[in-house]
Amino acid sequence: MDATISPGLYPLHRCKTLHLVRHAQGVHNVAGETDHAAYSSEEYFDAHLTPLGWQQVDHLRNHVHATGLSKKVDLVIVSPLLRTMQTAVGVFGGEGYKDGIEVPPLMVANAGQSDRPEISSLNCPPFVAVELCREHLVCPAT
Repeated sequence: MDATISPGLYPLHRCKTLHLVRHAQGVHNVAGETDHAAYSSEEYFDAHLTPLGWQQVDHLRNHVHATGLSKKVDLVIVSPLLRTMQTAVGVFGGEGYKDGIEVPPLMVANAGQSDRPEISSLNCPPFVAVELCREHLVCPAT
């Protein structure tokens, strides 16, 4: 029996590290700053990222790569909403997509009015969209 003292209840080499990332600025955030009711509007239900949101994505991507974290990510779990998928793919996706590569893109060019190039699925972790990762689940009126 190993008599060494462990800092936790479970050995660290058997643990996973979980990083939670909120989506970057979406058009609903901008509208919600002037009228809080916009957050409940159907118009903004599946909002896309703003240009500032894409800058936030680029900064986080640079940080994730500079720190080496990108090499340690085993799986990306994301909400199926456009703004969260754009954020996750922009941060953890592969490099720019090039025609002739035998892997499909994670994001096509200009997805969600992004004015961004395609993003490759090459050399990136797998992505899983989970409905229960959303902030609010809207129940239809009965």
